[in-house]
Amino acid sequence: MIYRLLPLVLLFLMSFAPKTTNNTDPKLLASASATNMVAKIEMVYSSLNANNFALPQIDCFKKAMVGFYALKQKGLVGKDVLTVIDFSMSSTKKRMWVIDLVANKILYNTVVSHGMKSGGEYATSFSNATNSNKSSLGFYITGETYFGKHGLSLKLDGQERGINDNARARAVVMHGASYANPSILRTQGYLGRSQGCPAIPEAIKDEIINIVKGRSCLFIYHPGRAYDIAGKLVA
Repeated sequence: MIYRLLPLVLLFLMSFAPKTTNNTDPKLLASASATNMVAKIEMVYSSLNANNFALPQIDCFKKAMVGFYALKQKGLVGKDVLTVIDFSMSSTKKRMWVIDLVANKILYNTVVSHGMKSGGEYATSFSNATNSNKSSLGFYITGETYFGKHGLSLKLDGQERGINDNARARAVVMHGASYANPSILRTQGYLGRSQGCPAIPEAIKDEIINIVKGRSCLFIYHPGRAYDIAGKLVA
């Protein structure tokens, strides 16, 4: 376990590094800050307790963490839990992770559905439009729970202009669904699809929703999108 603790120790020591003077070039400061951010995220990733699950791809994780820190700095994140969905992966794969960033541990790794108009086995098309039946990429803050036709469900608030800020109006929520159960893979070869919601297996939906509810960060990733986090944030 020592090799997992070393990056966190180094990160702690870095926080005591001498401050730069006010005469330093702002561009150099920005570059140094970006470099420190990347180093910090890589340390978190390298020390992450996989808990016998597969790790998310490093590029996906880095982008998720950059947005998480930006939203936390704005006071929008209420708990240090990060949910990552990687829509570059096949719907037959476990492409959703729930990560406790305090314990630095993966809590869940499961399959998750994408919108029926986003693609078949793979999600390739995304939209923020009402009635598009497509998934929306980007950063969300989890809202309140309610009981609907799928039982316990979780409202989501998109945080990026033009990307997912129509999520609540579209009723894009996290919920369980029979078509999101892994058993369906045996009959049709890929996971069932939603109307744009990240639907998860019914057997674990209550557990996951109760962990991520209440202003945690959820990130839906696809490598085809350019991520300008600061320029897109609604708040």
